[in-house]
Amino acid sequence: MMNDLALSETISQLHDYCSDRDYKGHDVADSVDCWLMTHTSIGKNNLIRFGFLQLTGHRLGYINMRPLMRIPTYHNGKGIALFLNAYCNLYEVACTDEQKAPLSKAVCLEKINYLGHLLLTQRHKADKGAGWGYPTTWQARNFQFPANTPTAVASSFAVDALLHAYTLTKEDAFKNAALETATFVLQDLHRTPYKEGFMFSYSQYSGNDTVYNASLLAARILLQCYQYEHNEEYLNLAQTAIETCVRDQAADGSWKYGLLPVQTWIDNFHTGYNLEAIWEYKHITGSDRYDDCLKRGADFMLQHHFDANGVPKYYHNKQYPIDIHCCGSLFPMLYKLGLYEENATLARNVYDWTMDNMWSKRKHYFYFQHHKWFANKASLMRWSQAFMMNALSYYEKSKLGV
Repeated sequence: MMNDLALSETISQLHDYCSDRDYKGHDVADSVDCWLMTHTSIGKNNLIRFGFLQLTGHRLGYINMRPLMRIPTYHNGKGIALFLNAYCNLYEVACTDEQKAPLSKAVCLEKINYLGHLLLTQRHKADKGAGWGYPTTWQARNFQFPANTPTAVASSFAVDALLHAYTLTKEDAFKNAALETATFVLQDLHRTPYKEGFMFSYSQYSGNDTVYNASLLAARILLQCYQYEHNEEYLNLAQTAIETCVRDQAADGSWKYGLLPVQTWIDNFHTGYNLEAIWEYKHITGSDRYDDCLKRGADFMLQHHFDANGVPKYYHNKQYPIDIHCCGSLFPMLYKLGLYEENATLARNVYDWTMDNMWSKRKHYFYFQHHKWFANKASLMRWSQAFMMNALSYYEKSKLGV
C-alpha cells in the first residue's frame, strides 16, 4: 500500500537519477540515427528505416541495443520541458509544506533556472518562426522529419513549462521565448481544412497533417500566448482548431489518433493530451463551452484505459504493451480537470502497479514498456523519466491539495 513518504521518496530518487546524468539520455526513436541507417544505402528506404526502428528501439525492441550501436545520449527539448514543469510543480509543493515536499525550495528553484535556460538553447528555427523538436530523426511509416524539426507537440510542452517558470522567477527570457512561438504556429504550421474548420499540422513538413493531439496542442500554444498578449487572432484560431476536433469526438468520448487510414487506433496518453489541451481553453477563458466534451472524454479514458485493478491499458480494447506513458498520463489529467478526489483510489492503484512493475528498485528509473511476459527495461530519459517526473509532480500536488 502506498503512503505519502513512498511517493516523496520516488520523486527524490528519480530526481537524483536524472540530475546525475544532467538530464541527458536515449530516446524512443533514436536508433535510426545509428551508422547503419545513416551511412549505407539500406537507410535510404523509409519502410526499412521504420522497421529497423521498431526492431531495435521502439515497440519490438525487447533488448536495449543502443549501447551496442553506439548511439549517444542527448538533451531532448520536450524532455527538458517536462523536467522544468515538474520542478515548477515541486517548488509550489515546497512553498506550501516544505517538510512534506520531495525537494526543497532551493533545489527546485536552482533546477528551474538551470533547465529553463537549457530549454532556450534547445529551440530551433523553422521557416518563419522557431520552436522545439527532437534531437534525432523522426521516422514514421510514410514520412521522415529531420533532427531538430520544431513540432507542435514538443513546442507546446516547452511553452507551457517556460510560462510556468516565468510565473515563479519573472525571468523575461522565459516569457519572451514562449510568446514568440505563436509565430511558429501561425506561419510555419499549415492548416488542413476539415469540418467547417481546420487542423494544425504536426510540423512545417507534410506527412503528419491531421493528428488531433498535435492540432489541439498547437491551439494550446495560441491560448497561452493570448493570455499574455490578448491578441484576438490567437484566441479565434485556437477556438476554431479546438471546435474542429471536438466535432470529431465520438459519441463514447473517444478520439482516434488521426485522420489517415493508418491512424485509426485509440490510445491512452494521446487521449490525455487532447483533454489537457481542451481544458486549457476553459482555464484561460473561463468558458464552460467544452465541459460536456471534457466529461465524456475523461469518462472514456478512465473507463477504457485502466482496468478494474488500476492496471493501465495502451489501447481502449487492448492492454499490451503497457507503456510508461500510459502509467503517467492519468495524473496531470486528474489534476487539471479537477477529478482527483473522486478517483483517488484509481490513482493510488495505478501508482502502486507502476512502482511494482515499471520501476527499477536498484537503479531508480522507470522502464519503457511492460509486455505480457516480460518488461522492456530500457531507460529513456525523455520518454520515461521526464514524463514520469512531470506526472508524479502532479500526483504530489493532488495529494497535498496544492
